[in-house]
Amino acid sequence: MLAGLRRRGSDPEPLLAAVGIDIADSASRIPIDRYAALYNLLNRELDDEGFALFAQPMRGGSFEFLCRGCIAAPTLAEALARASRFLRLVLPDLAVAVRRSHGHAELVIAETRRLADDPDDAGRIFAFEWLLRLLHGLSCWLAGRGIGLDSVIFPYRKPAHFADYALIFTADSRFAPTVPGGQGTLVAAFNANLLDLPVRRDEAALAAFLDGAPGKITTLYRRDREMVGRVRDLLRNALPATPGLDEIAARLHQSPRTVSRRLEEEGSSFRAIKDALRRDMALARLAKTKDSIAQVAADLGYADPSAFYRAFVDWTGMAPLHYRRRCNEGG
Repeated sequence: MLAGLRRRGSDPEPLLAAVGIDIADSASRIPIDRYAALYNLLNRELDDEGFALFAQPMRGGSFEFLCRGCIAAPTLAEALARASRFLRLVLPDLAVAVRRSHGHAELVIAETRRLADDPDDAGRIFAFEWLLRLLHGLSCWLAGRGIGLDSVIFPYRKPAHFADYALIFTADSRFAPTVPGGQGTLVAAFNANLLDLPVRRDEAALAAFLDGAPGKITTLYRRDREMVGRVRDLLRNALPATPGLDEIAARLHQSPRTVSRRLEEEGSSFRAIKDALRRDMALARLAKTKDSIAQVAADLGYADPSAFYRAFVDWTGMAPLHYRRRCNEGG
């Protein structure tokens, strides 16, 4: 989000301080309300709802008129078609299209101009993910329900924090690096029947929705991820024990099939939640305590420290001791 500001040679620290965010501590999570506040503050300071990441600014008010163009559509399919046409005017660097075939639908976001020479440039990655979240969140709001993504293919290499993608997007998140010098395409797949959902919002609803927008889009439909939160809390409270899906479902007084279906609707899975929870807690423990690697592994439910070691390397690309050393050195 800060990449465009830094390209201009501007210091982001005053803006971060204004919303109470400290990005120096890489092991801690940023509360979503502060993330949304930073989103809106950057938009106002830059007069650019595209964060200065594109060839032309996306002037303030663009998101409002995107919403106004969509709420009168009869179905979600038509709303997305209108969004595509509008974005072509205000965001020509990325082309949006919806494809539908044999019960499957795809939301496609493609570069029409290379956003960066390096396919793994932070600003380029954020641009793709920001537009996907914006369109997905807007679609959920227009339809009045959560819309689960079956899979997403991202046009860059798998990042070190890829475990988070299961919670943010979907457990089936894939990475297909763009050839240097080429143009990339993001493809998000979902059930085609969702395109036939009626748009349930009107002008009165839009007025309330725009209070705090567009950063508000990041906080939408938290209740539609309620099952993810409940499962995560139960798993955290049970540590170092590692209850399975059947036991967690019993504590929720639901069947394992129902819990799995709800998690899938929320774009996650039982295994993805368990892995992400262990990753978050492992990073925090290694960065903020002097507990031994064996103790951290045991507290997270790993009977064998070598299993924890392998999982940590998968999460971060480095060994636990290397990660701790980098944290202690201020890396």
